[in-house]
Amino acid sequence: MQQTKRLELWVGSFVIIGFCAILFMIFQVADVKGLGSGKTYTLEARFDNIGSLKVRSPVKVGGVVIGRVSEIRLDSESYLPMVMLSISSDYRFPDTSSAQILTSGLIGEQYIGLVPGFIFDDEGYLADGDRIEDTKSALVLEDMIGQVLYSIGGSDGTNKE
Repeated sequence: MQQTKRLELWVGSFVIIGFCAILFMIFQVADVKGLGSGKTYTLEARFDNIGSLKVRSPVKVGGVVIGRVSEIRLDSESYLPMVMLSISSDYRFPDTSSAQILTSGLIGEQYIGLVPGFIFDDEGYLADGDRIEDTKSALVLEDMIGQVLYSIGGSDGTNKE
């Protein structure tokens, strides 16, 4: 009887350790930094096309993650996608900064690349709720392939045989 209880204790301990290891791997793969986040401020950017950008996609400057996409919605007046960026308050960017949607690798995940602008005498820094005016939309692979096929086929209306 004593040996059965000891075996059950070892099996139970092994199951708990295995469950904790699986949770740890899930958090590592999902890139979860912690349950509580630091102080952030929100910036808005409007794009013509966001491609396959998703909420929680990273916002990077030179490859360093400085924030996340917090919300994506469609503007009811202009019908343009509006992307809300949650940026760590450790980083401040000039009003002349620009945002572009980039892709990791050839067909990897999309993220926002923030390019810091220059500070002029009459301009300051982006603050909570400000809009990034200079944006570049995502390159959609299907559109690029269509443009290449159109240019190969000729645009002069003649039939090449």
